[in-house]
Amino acid sequence: MTKIPKLIATSVVRGSQQGESHGGIYLVDFQNQDARQMVDWNTEDIDFSGRGWDRGLRGIAFYQDEIYVAASDELFVYDQAFRIQRSFRNRYLKHCHEIAIRDHLVLITSTGYDSLLVFDLEQQFFVRGLWIQRNQDGWSSTVFDPNSGDGPMFNNELHINNVICNKDGAFVSGLRMDAMLQVGGDFETTVYCSLPQGTHNARPHRDGIMFNDTNADAVRFVPRSGDETAFRVQTYDPAAIEFSGVDDSKLARQGFARGLCMLSDHLVAGGSSPSTISYYDIDARRRIASVNLSMDIRNAIHGLEVWPFD
Repeated sequence: MTKIPKLIATSVVRGSQQGESHGGIYLVDFQNQDARQMVDWNTEDIDFSGRGWDRGLRGIAFYQDEIYVAASDELFVYDQAFRIQRSFRNRYLKHCHEIAIRDHLVLITSTGYDSLLVFDLEQQFFVRGLWIQRNQDGWSSTVFDPNSGDGPMFNNELHINNVICNKDGAFVSGLRMDAMLQVGGDFETTVYCSLPQGTHNARPHRDGIMFNDTNADAVRFVPRSGDETAFRVQTYDPAAIEFSGVDDSKLARQGFARGLCMLSDHLVAGGSSPSTISYYDIDARRRIASVNLSMDIRNAIHGLEVWPFD
């Protein structure tokens, strides 16, 4: 069997109450059948106004020897022992989802403001914002100073939930965007491809795209030519699910697919709820393994990355 690298995962918890856990950070070593919760996220500052919004930890990225993890409105920096070293806030950072690093910059999805925020890792400072808009001619973007009051209004029209970087630039997508946008070095924004509604974690891969088709409870690889590959998300006997029905928003449900990272050219790991990580082989067209971290239906995987420090 192909060796599966150790993963780091974050989770959010929907419908939890003050004083309860709101998710955390996990290290998952599938080869040795070991999953450990490294951080239990429980803070008095969490907003309890509805949905999962401010509960739990989100996107993950690495720079030098440190781990950058986003909460809803704060960027945290951990050492490898998962001790918080420092954190950063910004007036335009709200309902953050995924983050990504390109060169010495962290790109952060500010879902509440339909924007990307850019954090300079060398300066340790927010340096730029990019407000993304849909208009009659398609898409446009506006650069703004995130340290002034001249940025966009709080809106969440597009529900931008994902950013991924590679040698060709940054790629941005969202729940209500119907497209993945490519952002160039001059912040020019163009359409890279169309997407179905309700996706998470879309990214270019090989000659196509890989994404969580969350509305369809599936993980999909769609090549530019040839047949797509779709994997049904892991689900469980309803009798085994804990806290079923506690979330009035109906968002805490089985099979909610979110969190995705490539392990190799043909292997991918995907997250789902209740907090489960599954491993898929694109070429063999099958799910090869799953590991469950919690049967609490409120507990859902959010960020998922290969652990780089072993």
